[in-house]
Amino acid sequence: MNQSEIIAQLNSILDEHDHLSLIAKRASRSLDDNQKQMLSSRAVAAIRRISGHTSTYGLEIDRILAKYSHPYHNFDMVMGVLEAMRDDVKQGYLQNLISQVRAEIFSDFLEMGEHLLNENYKDAAAVIIGSVLEDSLRKLADSHGITTINDRGKSLTIEPLNTELAKNKIYNKLVQKQITSWADLRNNAAHGRYSEYQKEEVKLMLLFVQQFCGEYLN
Repeated sequence: MNQSEIIAQLNSILDEHDHLSLIAKRASRSLDDNQKQMLSSRAVAAIRRISGHTSTYGLEIDRILAKYSHPYHNFDMVMGVLEAMRDDVKQGYLQNLISQVRAEIFSDFLEMGEHLLNENYKDAAAVIIGSVLEDSLRKLADSHGITTINDRGKSLTIEPLNTELAKNKIYNKLVQKQITSWADLRNNAAHGRYSEYQKEEVKLMLLFVQQFCGEYLN
């Protein structure tokens, strides 16, 4: 989701608020609770979907919801958070926002992978952890202005991304070789070659991806 798409989503809610408020004003009344509930629910969902739960905006929404049983009980505060987030995105703070959300998503998926490993589902864990590794490489490439699509417009997978990142000296040859080995394990899992690797190897893969994200994406 790019900057214009995010702004369009936030504007659609704020524009609806302005439209309903104008109608209410012409009728010499305020917005009713149903209208406030609808707008507040859309605003809260958008804030959490776009910025994540641990962003400034997500934490402020949590504070509001903890204080009031329904967001429309403090409708103006909810809409104020939405408007502030829209204005910050317009000012170019999009990249920090996306980084926060991605970090939260990566963490959630790695926790899922660890849980699956603990439950002895090594194959599902390998696929999930490998997906986090691929997304991490794509994010790292984006942040350094390295292309993440090929000549046919398809997204690059782990090994082509790995090659480009190493070629641009984002990390050294040792890291490149490690990623190549984990890409091979992920491909084996994705294509049903489950006997080609062991649970302990998936554990090592998880540790590598956790360390890699911590070192290169923070």
